[in-house]
Amino acid sequence: MPIVNVVAKITTKPGMREEVLKIFEQNIPNVLAEDGCIEYGSTIDMEGVGNFQTTLGPDTFVVIEKWESLEHLMAHTVTPHMKTYASKVQNMLDSRAIHVLKST
Repeated sequence: MPIVNVVAKITTKPGMREEVLKIFEQNIPNVLAEDGCIEYGSTIDMEGVGNFQTTLGPDTFVVIEKWESLEHLMAHTVTPHMKTYASKVQNMLDSRAIHVLKST
């Protein structure tokens, strides 16, 4: 079965990214301990890259995830710690786009 890749683009309300990232980072150990989790972390724009980069901006971050299977990912979405995370940040988010991808 192919590894499941997830790219989640999360945009916070103006000025809220650092607070959301703090809450997100507190949850990382819980997610990494889940069965089937290979990788889970947040990323922001790298500075000094040059003009070819399309930046996310100061209120956006991207979560990069890798899961052993779709079943593992689906189990992750309903864990108590993810429900708690979602309830803590829901009023601080402007938008989010979750892309579930497979290798070609």
